[in-house]
Order: sequence, then structure tokens, then C-alpha cells
Amino acid sequence: MNAGNGYHAWNATVGEKGQIVIPKQARDLFGIKPGDTLLILGEEQRGLAIPPKGAFNEIFNQAFMEKERDEK
Repeated sequence: MNAGNGYHAWNATVGEKGQIVIPKQARDLFGIKPGDTLLILGEEQRGLAIPPKGAFNEIFNQAFMEKERDEK
């Protein structure tokens, strides 16, 4: 579903092994290809989030850059 203003929603079914299939429209929109690694974030009150590809590198760099600044 496209709600406009860049907002979208899709349904996914969880299989017996806990796997989900990302809908084709979502994969196409976000450029997700077989073999890609996705970061899944969870917050007990708000649920799960899958940031855009490449977000892991940004989060990783921010975490370690902040650690280095704090140590100086």
C-alpha cells in the first residue's frame, strides 16, 4: 500500500523457521537484492524496523567515532 508522501505498507508472513519474504515492491523500491545483509532493529514497545541498506555502516561508524571522542 502506498499512503503517499513516501509512506508504504506491506504484509509479510512468518514461516515455520521464522523467515519472512520481503515483498517484491519493497525490494524493488529499496534496491534489496539476494545476498544483501539487512540490519533489523527492535524496541519492545514500538516493534521492529529495517533501516535502509548501508545503515549498518553508518550506525557502526557513529558508535565507534563517538567512543573515540569520549576516550580523548
